[in-house]
Amino acid sequence: MDVDEIRRWDARAVEASKDVVSRVTRGDLQRATPCAQWNLGQLLAHMTVQHRGFAAAAAGSGPDLAHWQPRQAADPVSAYVSAADAVVEAFARRRAPDGAFWLPEISTEFPFPAATAVGFHFLDYVVHSWDVARSLGLNFEPESDMVAAVLPIARLVPDGADRLREGAAFAPGLPADDDSADFGAVLSLLGRSPQWRPETALGRV
Repeated sequence: MDVDEIRRWDARAVEASKDVVSRVTRGDLQRATPCAQWNLGQLLAHMTVQHRGFAAAAAGSGPDLAHWQPRQAADPVSAYVSAADAVVEAFARRRAPDGAFWLPEISTEFPFPAATAVGFHFLDYVVHSWDVARSLGLNFEPESDMVAAVLPIARLVPDGADRLREGAAFAPGLPADDDSADFGAVLSLLGRSPQWRPETALGRV
């Protein structure tokens, strides 16, 4: 996909994430999530700062790690919605020099092409929408066209020993049918069990 197409998918994924996050109450913030190292409040803080960091990257300021540091918010849901709107707007403007996005949490040695960077963001927010929904005990199933768009990106994420290190973006992939093209395949590729429930409190980011 070119950058404009992936940007449109990303905007739809971010909008869906806002719908899910809007259901979170203050009493939900201590809930377990599929990201074992984070409760729901911590996951929302991560999701919020990632929007801010990607927005900075789109504006050409991504190398500054200050943009990627989570902050406590008095109203985590409002903070999330504000950051979500900001990143969609930033991607639409896309002022990064030569379309290059610096993403220092992934690499400080080189920038990423805009389509690749926005693809990373798209994948994250499809999956994090599911994380939040499952934490709340809700179902989340992206539309089939969105699954078809995000699955090839999930298949490109490297698996292996790096996923075992502390702070790894994803847990090691879980067994899945190579021919499967449903959302469960996306989750399994990224180390999430489609059967995860809050009461099991299993899984990693």
